[in-house]
Amino acid sequence: MVAEARAVDQTYNHQGSDEQTWENQKANGDRSRDGKWWYSTSHNVTAMVGAGMLGLPFAMAELGWGPGLAVLVLSWIMTLYTLWQMVEMHEMVPGKRFDRYHELAQQAFGEKLGIYIVVPQQLIVVVGVNIVYMVTGGKSLQMFHHTVCSSCKKIKTTYFIMIFASVPFVLSHLPNFNSTASACVSLAAAVMSLSYYTIAWSASLHKGVQPDVQYGHVAKSTAGKVFNFFSALGDIAFAYAGHHVVLEIQATIPSKPEKPSKGPMWRGVVVAYIIVALCYFPVALIGYWIFGNSVEDNILVSLEKPAWLIALAYMFVVGHAIGSYQISSMLVFDMIEKVLMRKLHFEPTPPHKFMVRNIYVAFTMLVAISFPFFGGLLSFFGGFAFALTTYIFPCMMWLAIYKPRSFSFSWWTNWICIVIGVLLMVLTPMGALRQIIIQAKTYHFYS
Repeated sequence: MVAEARAVDQTYNHQGSDEQTWENQKANGDRSRDGKWWYSTSHNVTAMVGAGMLGLPFAMAELGWGPGLAVLVLSWIMTLYTLWQMVEMHEMVPGKRFDRYHELAQQAFGEKLGIYIVVPQQLIVVVGVNIVYMVTGGKSLQMFHHTVCSSCKKIKTTYFIMIFASVPFVLSHLPNFNSTASACVSLAAAVMSLSYYTIAWSASLHKGVQPDVQYGHVAKSTAGKVFNFFSALGDIAFAYAGHHVVLEIQATIPSKPEKPSKGPMWRGVVVAYIIVALCYFPVALIGYWIFGNSVEDNILVSLEKPAWLIALAYMFVVGHAIGSYQISSMLVFDMIEKVLMRKLHFEPTPPHKFMVRNIYVAFTMLVAISFPFFGGLLSFFGGFAFALTTYIFPCMMWLAIYKPRSFSFSWWTNWICIVIGVLLMVLTPMGALRQIIIQAKTYHFYS
């Protein structure tokens, strides 16, 4: 696979002087590129480790020990592979960088087709993530309030989501991925994610295996088991999704012909994936071992005690949700503002940006208030949205650009990922929608 990438690099060498091209790009001031390898680590950890991790023990309960562990391991391997492909393709043309997902898709599928098939899907992914983090942040605030003051008057979930949204309303006006403020927000969010994952599995161990714990399937009927299986696959797909912003992250790293950005970027990705494994596997396996099929779709809800530690974990979740919302929303702001400039001659002045970004944050807040179904949303967006950007598109672009020999290892690997991605995209929304419908039967809107 690495040999293929090098061969393609050599194929493109006829396009001009690398040094001159890089100097021209620098002179044109395309964007500030002074990110370090740890930018890649912090941004990738923030984009990936988060709300999805809290639902992994519940996914294990729906899958069972064998299938659950197999899916966790295969997902880790497959998503690391497709992420490597994205990093390699970022600079496949010497002197040119594909800083956006749709730019790479245009190179692979053509100018118009690349836009039409990638941009709508990428928007669904990012908006879906932001909605999930609105729900996650609001509900975590609510659980924090309930944990520290169980005798206090209950406050509606709606109000807590609005309280959480007040922070993205402010942070949405940070400049871009490469700003110092954004890097600090991302690093702080990554640290918080590591903190609450540690609390989740260590508090579970401290609680001990529950009396009469059962490891059978949650559902009793055959239909219920099948749909729960599909839903659990979506939960895990959501947990491993971060590919939708990987090119934007790599765009912050400087690059020269003798030292391309893929070196420090890949270093940061490997460190990030090690952190992902250290987060996901203990939480998923220990959480399921302790609570069995009675575990909640948010592992922290099952823990309850010690109250002060669980309350602290909820606040870490809130902090991480703020950072993750910020990372994803920057992509949306960039896309919306570019479209407005080109189509409506939108002037990117501070007042106009202020209006557009606030409208977007308000939109995601309203949807989160209307449908605050944590588990169902994880599964639905994990399958319907992330399967394409994580499993399918990277492999399709690799096949279109590098054209590996038919039936070679690379050819088989990419087609297997594509088939699995298609199955995820088709099957998991069925289980998720069933779960949302069941929850909606007893839910009172804006309660």
